[in-house]
Amino acid sequence: MGDPAGGPGVLHAVKPAPSRDKAGGRAKSTKRKWGIGQRRGGGARGGSRIRRFAYWLAVAAVWCVVAGVGVIAWVGMHLPPIHSLEIPKRPPTVQVLGLDGRLLATRGEMGGSALALAAMPTYLPQAFIAIEDRRFYSHAGVDVIGLSRAIVANLARRGISQGGSTITQQLAKNLFLKPERTFMRKLEEAILALWLERKFSKKQILELYLNRIYFGAGAYGVEAAAQRYFRKSARHVTLAEAALLAGLVKSPSRLMPTRNYDGAERRAQLVLAAMSEAGMITENAAKAATLHPPKVVKAGSGSANYAADWVMDVVNDVVGQVEDDLIVDTTLDPVMQAAAEKAIVEMLAQRGEKFDVEQAALVAMTPDGDVRALVGGRDYQESPFNRAVTAKRQPGSAFKPFVFLTAIERGLTPDSVREDRPIALKNWKPENYKREYYGPVTLAQALALSLNTVSVRLTLEFGPPAVARTAHRLGIVSKLEPNASLALGTSEVSLLELVGAYAPFANGGFDVAPHVVERVRSADGKVLYSRASLVRNRIIEPGYVAMMNQMMRETIRIGTARRAELPGWPVAGKTGTSQDFRDAWFVGFTGRLVAGVWFGNDDSSPTKKLTGGSLPVEAWSRFMKAAHHGVPAVDLPSASAPLFFTPPVMSSSAHPPPASSPSGYARPAPVPPAPVPPAPIPPAAIPSAAPSAAARPPRQEAGVDGWLLDRLWSRR
Repeated sequence: MGDPAGGPGVLHAVKPAPSRDKAGGRAKSTKRKWGIGQRRGGGARGGSRIRRFAYWLAVAAVWCVVAGVGVIAWVGMHLPPIHSLEIPKRPPTVQVLGLDGRLLATRGEMGGSALALAAMPTYLPQAFIAIEDRRFYSHAGVDVIGLSRAIVANLARRGISQGGSTITQQLAKNLFLKPERTFMRKLEEAILALWLERKFSKKQILELYLNRIYFGAGAYGVEAAAQRYFRKSARHVTLAEAALLAGLVKSPSRLMPTRNYDGAERRAQLVLAAMSEAGMITENAAKAATLHPPKVVKAGSGSANYAADWVMDVVNDVVGQVEDDLIVDTTLDPVMQAAAEKAIVEMLAQRGEKFDVEQAALVAMTPDGDVRALVGGRDYQESPFNRAVTAKRQPGSAFKPFVFLTAIERGLTPDSVREDRPIALKNWKPENYKREYYGPVTLAQALALSLNTVSVRLTLEFGPPAVARTAHRLGIVSKLEPNASLALGTSEVSLLELVGAYAPFANGGFDVAPHVVERVRSADGKVLYSRASLVRNRIIEPGYVAMMNQMMRETIRIGTARRAELPGWPVAGKTGTSQDFRDAWFVGFTGRLVAGVWFGNDDSSPTKKLTGGSLPVEAWSRFMKAAHHGVPAVDLPSASAPLFFTPPVMSSSAHPPPASSPSGYARPAPVPPAPVPPAPIPPAAIPSAAPSAAARPPRQEAGVDGWLLDRLWSRR
């Protein structure tokens, strides 16, 4: 029978009996129990893990903050108190300007004056922002994004390939820190950058940065860099030049364009691309700048720096210690300075090795003492020692004009006769070059041919102290030993003072104080010093100036300096060669310019028979031709009529003359003896005072005026 609960024919499944636990407790369904238990237990454990992770993350964050605060505190302990930090004062810069206002050189640790941001082309600061710190205006001193990117790149390449420093951090490093690449330094840099951002505006930070960053070659700041590499102010740099400067910051020594132009230019192209990408310039402007790369000025010997060193000595004397930026207006002519440098450098390069000579110097000034050019050596970068101002050497025969002026002022004339023959003084026997002697000669002949024995006789005749006084009166300031050898220039002098002592011959007989500084101004235009116009004192009578100039003209016409001729210009001067050919000199002048040249070696080692009539005369001639180009010719004071003295014939007792003179040039052909005055002045006993009036010939008794009348108007 069927189940009473179901209908008939309906089959019912038999359900299993519920299970019970071992203790006989309540029954439980295995299927439902485990299904529900699995879902509830898994969710609990997942939530627990999330909570634990959040907890430990919070703990780690707290500890990171604590550690960060601790590190900051620890770093801060090694920094000066923030409240006492100040931007270090920018070291003063002195700009040395030429006669035309052109910048010749700068002095100061920064090497250039500070430039306001508003004075720069817009694209100049933009170039630095584009390549160094594109988010400069958005970060607070430390660029977290840039720093993170740099860390990832460095880890990937297992080395330092990128830097994450912002412009503010770079400024902090330059202002306050040492150039060390340590973790501690980076932390200090970051803290100081944050302080800078709080204390200064972005404009101020960028301006400080651009005026202090290093660009190589001793140039700090964009102004110094632009002057160094382009010879122009940063106010006027082109886009291509601005990009090149911005590219140097990464590695100024390695990318210095004077040494690695290709590397600097490749970096500049990256700067232009970055500027274009940032929308600072158009793509066409970037392409145009790439197609026209900047021209970097080749570094020369830097001869203007010799003059700048002297300028700084003068500035310290007239304004005292330099504490602020200064502008110094000088008498230097940039064109003449370049011509002087070229003459010296080329002459040494072409013929220095032949004569075994390594150094040279040149000084040129107006007859009033305005120094127009000064070269103190072959290359300032190699040796900044100033051989034109500081070095003192024996001038040799270049000293003789002071001897002959002493004689002229005591009654002699260029026609006066003295004996050229050997002379012996105790243990000293002064001789002429190659021991040549001419017998009776006029003073004009003796000076033109640089006869040593005549110069010694005149010095002893009138006394070495008298010759020393004459030299000091004309401008020699060095100590002169008042002995017989003074006649041959054995007392050492500087080139600057020797040229200055020749200037009275070129200006008509007035005293001269060589000078280079005209005015000193502050950066805001205030005049701190202006050279006063000095009263000129006559130190040589006009007649004596005329005689000396006529005699020294003969040195160029028939004497030891024939290659010193200057077409269209009356020229006078004197060569000099010291003992054992250690020093070679020539000082010559026109009515517009006095210039002197010295060649020799710093260690005073002998040259290979270098004389004043060779390299010094040639270098002088090269310079003077350039300096007088296009300038109307003027005559020398009281020397309008050349004398045309006749070269002397050598005494029959002397050896035949050699093929060349002491200067290395052919001697003039022998000519009949020059006419001598009817009653030549006999040489006085050695030592002696000036000859008495009774011993003087009638022409000399007429004095200087009579001699001039005889020579200029042929009065008999």
